[in-house]
Amino acid sequence: MTNQVSALNLADILDEHRRRWPNNVAAVDEDGAVRLTYPAFAARVDRLAGALIGAGLGSGDRILWLGQNSFRILELILAAAKLGAIVSPANWRQSPDELDFIVADAAPKLTVWQEKEVGERVRGAQSFRKTGLWLRHDADVSGASEYERFLTAAEPAGELDFVDPALPLVMIYTAAFGGSPNGALITHNAIIGQSLVYGPARQITADYRYLNVGPMFHVATLMETLATFVMGGANVFVPRNDPEEICRIVDAEGINGAFVIGPAMEQLAEANKDRRYNLKTLRALKGSDAWNDMVTVDDSPWGQKPFGFGQTETLGYATYSLLQGAGAMGRSSPVVLARILDEAGSEMPDGEVGEIAVRGQTVSPGYWNRPELNVQRQGQGWHRTTDLGRREADGSISFIGPKGQLIKSAAENIYPAEVEACIRRHPAVKDVGVIGVPDPVWVQHVKAVVVLKPEATATEADIVEHCRAHIASYKKPRIVVFALTIPRAGFAIDYAKLNADHGGGGYPGGG
Repeated sequence: MTNQVSALNLADILDEHRRRWPNNVAAVDEDGAVRLTYPAFAARVDRLAGALIGAGLGSGDRILWLGQNSFRILELILAAAKLGAIVSPANWRQSPDELDFIVADAAPKLTVWQEKEVGERVRGAQSFRKTGLWLRHDADVSGASEYERFLTAAEPAGELDFVDPALPLVMIYTAAFGGSPNGALITHNAIIGQSLVYGPARQITADYRYLNVGPMFHVATLMETLATFVMGGANVFVPRNDPEEICRIVDAEGINGAFVIGPAMEQLAEANKDRRYNLKTLRALKGSDAWNDMVTVDDSPWGQKPFGFGQTETLGYATYSLLQGAGAMGRSSPVVLARILDEAGSEMPDGEVGEIAVRGQTVSPGYWNRPELNVQRQGQGWHRTTDLGRREADGSISFIGPKGQLIKSAAENIYPAEVEACIRRHPAVKDVGVIGVPDPVWVQHVKAVVVLKPEATATEADIVEHCRAHIASYKKPRIVVFALTIPRAGFAIDYAKLNADHGGGGYPGGG
């Protein structure tokens, strides 16, 4: 048991914020109709904690959120922190059947749901209002909210037992990598530790104003929401991504940060092309010239060298690219240990490819109700990420690719990312994706799908010979085909579609 004198949980931080930052705004929502200072926000959290206790919730009980972004998600997390309960913001875009799975798996004592834009799916789920207490948080036609009545009818919670910060507080369901999603548990310690690393790197201070525009069921948004809270800043909420509305709120609220990357930048630039809104307070990554001129290009350590390697199970980044080195993923976070391991759990020599494994303050203690998976992923004392990487000679880390995409040719392991990196160095190549194709003799052989630069020419033999000259001969593609594009899911190659389109399969990792 953690010693109370030497430990802080997230509820402790809120209690200190009401004293530390009595004039700071904690939360803004509903187009400014909700604007709460830290003392006012803490008072609501105290009352909500009392309501939860009155409804029979306690340590380890789950609270499920089925709705869009709202200040009430953060409020629920902080009230749960006082009790030792666990809050799971679920993906509101899921089908009724998928929502039924989540409800059955999480077995929540309380489910908070939303009618607007989400209600049809929630009400279509067989579990609707059948398990535990269900509260609609948005107002009905009468202007009343079940959630608000639940909160205001309760007395504030008094002095409560200390909650160990090593306990889980948040549960985020991962993608269905094993056929169904799994609830990754995130502790108080993970939230505080990640916030104290990410916050300074992102230059998040008590003056920071963060716009919750990305979905809060996604770790990329929630990580910054929580870091803003821990640092005493203001969290501003919008239900969902709406480019024009985002521009308006950035202007009106003097927003400093938001999860805006790639295509979202250009959507905002297009929505504000007439410069109706002043977006200069927004510190953002570089984009087009129009975007760069519209915002303030982020010159923080993070802005100059963003991203790194991470997962939901590490509450975001386990390595930071801003800790620069030869490896693109940078170096491990100050609160995380990283190793490159073989199947038996032994550390691989520098320069050799193996599975990235991590442990430390921000790493999940496991998955909810998945004992076999927990043994598989954490049974050797490390969280096995199922991603392949390499430790470079300078101590930094390179990401190679997902373990399931490993190509097996006879006894040799071939990593698509390594072959792709080689082919990309060919002067005629614009883009490339490498897959394994079933082979009746050798298990698999390597196939490269190549996109050439405009006006450039290259033959299959040119690509094969280029590989032969730069990497081991067994890694070169046996087949090269040329295409107009490589399918992508965001920035990453969509290997499932690439395999389906070009005959890939037979991966030893199950792909």
